Amino acid sequence: MKKIILVLALGISGLGFSQGNTHTQSGGKFEGLAMTPPMGWNSWNTFGTSIDEKLVKETADIMVSSGMAAAGYNYIVLDDGWMAKERDVNGDLVADPVKFPNGMKAVIDYVHGKGLKFGLYNCAGIQTCAGYPGTRGYEYQDARFYAKLGIDFLKYDWCNTKGITAPEAYTTMSNALKTAGRPIVFSLCEWGDNQPWEWGKPVGNLWRISGDIYPCFDCEFKHPENWSSWGFMKIADMRKDIRKYSGPDHWNDFDMMEVGNEMNDTEDKAHFSLWCMLASPLFSGNDYRKMSKETLAILTNKELIAVNQDKLGIQGFKYLAEDGLEVWVKPLSEGNWAVTFLNRSEVSKKINFDWKKYIIKDADFGYEADFNKTVFRIKDLWKNKEAGNTKKNFIADITPHNVITLRLTP
Repeated sequence: MKKIILVLALGISGLGFSQGNTHTQSGGKFEGLAMTPPMGWNSWNTFGTSIDEKLVKETADIMVSSGMAAAGYNYIVLDDGWMAKERDVNGDLVADPVKFPNGMKAVIDYVHGKGLKFGLYNCAGIQTCAGYPGTRGYEYQDARFYAKLGIDFLKYDWCNTKGITAPEAYTTMSNALKTAGRPIVFSLCEWGDNQPWEWGKPVGNLWRISGDIYPCFDCEFKHPENWSSWGFMKIADMRKDIRKYSGPDHWNDFDMMEVGNEMNDTEDKAHFSLWCMLASPLFSGNDYRKMSKETLAILTNKELIAVNQDKLGIQGFKYLAEDGLEVWVKPLSEGNWAVTFLNRSEVSKKINFDWKKYIIKDADFGYEADFNKTVFRIKDLWKNKEAGNTKKNFIADITPHNVITLRLTP
């Protein structure tokens, strides 16, 4: 990462004046907008730039009628492709008149009328990733435009940014949003290339830690343009030692979910469990109009969502890995823990976990579970039933790519 050198004015002896840069730019995000990981829906994974007013309204309707909104999904975010190819005569962005014949304000008002929140996408570069007008040079004008529209969330990408630095570009947009005056959640979609976890806390409410996700368990999908998308396990493993940077109002974002998109229900369960364990923002990316009852049940599992939304706001971590079987743990409020057994292999596994052999220590946040000193009740969160306590070994069979997620309560 290139370092930004801040030059402070120096008083020059005998001259009686100073010159140079006398102010440093600091982040100005709206504080307190995302005290738990944001939840919602984003158009990109399924629809790309093929979005329109009808899709948004139908998605909003189903978000409410299906129980998704009641489960906590309250943002509808339109990704790349919502705008016309050119700005208007005043330099303002314009919604594509074919896709959105009644304008964007009418769509936003419809979503708000459903009791939901609305988000838009743009990019720090001169063009978005799909070739639409970017924000470079228009930061304050675009921020006023978003505030006037009444949006609640801005996803800000990192394409076509040659010649600018990420901390400076994102800080400028953060300050612009603050100056415009409307509280807007600021999502930094910088892909982790410039370590946003190190500088993003005062700038944004969440930041992407990887390139784009792909609907597979553990693959790399190589695009012709010489970049890759990643299976959800690849993303879960991608960054080391960054969980200490994540917490209330400043989240590591592991990307939008692929639950309901091409993987089987078992893999969808594993995907959802890990995103909940990692305290990642939960943005579904499937077509609600074609959503199966199994997909809906996964996305609305209230016990798993409670793990994700736990007020402690601590990101979980991989505690053990042996012979294709992994154990992920997450400290929760009131002395609780979440524990996920993940079968990463291609064959079924037998779990026989002797709690008393392990002391779980969280080196980053100082939490500890000593099963020799404290007995915990166990609840299986996918089966929604009690499963004994930690006095006895936890014994279970687990199929390939599957998970068992438990809540431990002292």
